[in-house]
Amino acid sequence: MNLTAELLAPDIAALIKDGAFSELRAALHGIPPADIADILASLEPADAALGFRFLQRDDAADAFAYLAPEVQERLINELGAEGSVRVIEAMSGDDRAKLLDELPEAVCQRVVASLSPETRATTQAILGYPPRTVGRLMTPDYIRIKPEWTVAQSLDHIRRYGRDAETINVVYVVDESGKLIDDLRLRAVFLADPAAKIEDLMNRNFVALKADMPQEEAVQMMARYDRIALPVVDSRGNLVGIVTADDVADVAQQEFTEDIQKVGGMAALEENFAEASVGSLVKKRAPWLALLFMSELLTSNTLAYFQDEITRAVVLSTFIPGIISSGGNSGSQSSTLVIRALGTGEIKIADWWRILRRELLVAGILGAIIGSIGFLRVALWGWLGLWTKKTTDAAGMTVIDTSVQQHFYVLAAAISTSLLGIVLWGSIMGAMLPLVLKKCGLDPAASSTPFVATLVDVTGIIIYFTTAMLILRGTLL
Repeated sequence: MNLTAELLAPDIAALIKDGAFSELRAALHGIPPADIADILASLEPADAALGFRFLQRDDAADAFAYLAPEVQERLINELGAEGSVRVIEAMSGDDRAKLLDELPEAVCQRVVASLSPETRATTQAILGYPPRTVGRLMTPDYIRIKPEWTVAQSLDHIRRYGRDAETINVVYVVDESGKLIDDLRLRAVFLADPAAKIEDLMNRNFVALKADMPQEEAVQMMARYDRIALPVVDSRGNLVGIVTADDVADVAQQEFTEDIQKVGGMAALEENFAEASVGSLVKKRAPWLALLFMSELLTSNTLAYFQDEITRAVVLSTFIPGIISSGGNSGSQSSTLVIRALGTGEIKIADWWRILRRELLVAGILGAIIGSIGFLRVALWGWLGLWTKKTTDAAGMTVIDTSVQQHFYVLAAAISTSLLGIVLWGSIMGAMLPLVLKKCGLDPAASSTPFVATLVDVTGIIIYFTTAMLILRGTLL
C-alpha cells in the first residue's frame, strides 16, 4: 500500500463503519483506481463490498482490476450476483477475461452465466485462445473504420463509439469482410481534410500480432515498433482485437519476475511474495534445493575419485574453492547475459555459432586475467617462503616439508592453467545451455545460476585435477 492509500484507509473505514455514505462517495471520488484497490483490500470483505457499491461504475471496474485474485473472489462472494456483474460488465474485455481465468471454476461459471449475452460471447471468445497467447491478452474494445468513409464520417464515428474504446490514439481500417488493411493514428485523421476519403490517407504499412502468438513476442514487437497499441488478427487476417502497452507491460513484468525466480533456482510464484504462505514458499523451493543437492553430490564423488592426488599433494585442496567458484561465476555471468538477450529478442538460436566464437574470445581473455592472478598468488607465497611447512611427528620432532616451496613455480603454472581452462569451460557452458534449452522448447531461465554452478563444479574438478596431474607429474605428484 502506498502512502496515499495508507493515509486515506482509516478515514474510509471510519465512514463505512459510521454509515456516512454521502461522505464516503465524496471521499472516494477522484482517488486513483489503484489507490482505491489498496484501500478496499485492507478492509474486511463486507466493508470493502459496501465501499464498492458507492463507487461509480467505471471507477469500480478499474479498481477491481487492480485487486489480487483472492481479494476479487472474496468481493464477488460479498457483492452477490447482481453487484459483481455490475462491476465485471464494466471491465475491459482483457481484464474481464483475466479475472475469470484466475477465479475458481465454480465461481467463474456462476459469473459467466450472469453476464449479458454480448459480454458473455466476447469473454468466451477471448478465453477460447490457449493460455499465454496474445489472444488471451487482447481487448475487443477498439475503433474500426471503413476505407470508403470520409474523414468527417470517421470522426463522427469516433465521437460516438470512442468512449468505450480501450484507446483512440489509433484507429483501424477494415474491409467489408473484417480484414485489417491499415491502422491510422488519430492525429492523421484529425488533421486531414474532412471531405477526404480514409483510403487516401492509407499506406497499408502496418504491424499486426497473430492471436495464437506467444505473449512474449508481443512484448518484443511492442518495444521494437514503439507503439502504444498493436492490432491482433486471426489466421485469415481478420481484426479480432488489440493489445495495448499496459497489457504488454504486465506481461513483461510477469516474465521478468518468473525469470528472476528461476535464475535463483526455484519455481515461479503465482502470487506476490509478501502474500505467499509458508507452505507455498516451501513447495516452490524444496524440490529445486533437493535437486541441486543431489547434483552437488556428484562433486563429492568426483573429489573422492582424485583422493590419491589430494593425499600426495595436500596443497591442491587449498585451491579447490577458489578455482571451482571461478568457473561457476564465469558461467553464471554468461548464462545471465544470454538469457536476457533471448528474452528481449536480441539473439536467436540460429546465432549460436556467432555467440560461441565471441564467448571463446571473451572467456579466453577473462581466463587469462584470472589465471594470471592465480599465478601471482602462488608465486608471491613462494617468494616469501610461505610454502615451507613445519609439522611435528609422533616422536615430537619437528619435520620441515619444502617440497611445495621447491616447486612453487610449477604449482603456480598448474593453478593458472587450470583457472584458464575452467573459466573458459564455464563461460561456454553458461552461454550455450540457455540456447540448448530454448531449442528443446524449454524456458532458458531454467539454466539458472545454481544449475550452471553445479554443472561447472563437477566438470571443473575434473579439469583442475587432470591439469594438475599433467603439470605436477614428477614434482609434487
